[in-house]
Amino acid sequence: MKPDKGEDHARFIVAARSALRAAEEAFGPDHPKVATGQNNLAVRCYAEGKYAEAETLLQEALRFWERTHGAHDLDLAACLNNLAEVRHAQGHLRVAAALLERALAICEKALGPAHPDVATSLHNLASLYSDQARYMRAEQLLQRALEISEKISGPNHPDVATCLNNLAEVYRAQGQHETAAALLARALAIDEQILGPDHPDVATNLNNLALLHLAQRQYAEAEPLLQRALAISKKTLGPNHPDMATSLHNLAALYRGQEQYAQAERLYKRALKINENNFGPNHPAVAISLKSLAALYRDTHQPSQAKPLEKRASRIWAMRR
Repeated sequence: MKPDKGEDHARFIVAARSALRAAEEAFGPDHPKVATGQNNLAVRCYAEGKYAEAETLLQEALRFWERTHGAHDLDLAACLNNLAEVRHAQGHLRVAAALLERALAICEKALGPAHPDVATSLHNLASLYSDQARYMRAEQLLQRALEISEKISGPNHPDVATCLNNLAEVYRAQGQHETAAALLARALAIDEQILGPDHPDVATNLNNLALLHLAQRQYAEAEPLLQRALAISKKTLGPNHPDMATSLHNLAALYRGQEQYAQAERLYKRALKINENNFGPNHPAVAISLKSLAALYRDTHQPSQAKPLEKRASRIWAMRR
């Protein structure tokens, strides 16, 4: 559902609104092009953290697909997947799970059990199960998605690397650090070989591997990975891209763990500014930056600095519900 890295979300959301209006004027409210336009605009709204608007658009599209295309249509499955991602981001995990399970069943019936779109549905559902701490079920789905991707694309495809990354996260969450590290190393090797050493997906792999080291307080191992991820993001995406904020945030967490609080504060503030500039003041990424900066102020016995940040973060999360 996420647009490509580096896209100008503000410009694209204006274009998506214009395209939806044009479709409604040309075809009326009940037409596949209108439902597609609603989906496209919802994707843009989701990218900007406008979850309520994205949900409304996808609910309207869903009603159209259900009314006109029956219970086993792939457009319906795609809409269910997108709506589930929005509900997941809003914290409504049970609702999202039901939507994803329904989408998976449609894809399996329409495409067979070993289709790439089935692997995508398995990924989405596994991610949700992981957030629910249903790690065994998440692992089962990801192993199946990995088998599909390896069979279709071969063992050294970026889709396989994505599977390995997601599976590693499940193992990391369960404290199985060695297993997770082996999977992340393989994912990194695949993306470096196929996409090149300076691809944004390589930076994502480096960040994930660094987070694994951070979880074990292996700061010396984590820092060069984070520095390299930061350099890749700056080179390929520019200094003000959201991925830069991710790398800065992770590096700040490393410095906070080492009690290098001045450096950590500087990086957290840079990450916060980037997220605010990209997404506006009320995006979940901004809330995460605020919460992390507040935690640093708590560590350094500055509650008067922490409290307004915590309150602002809470307001942002309340708006997402």
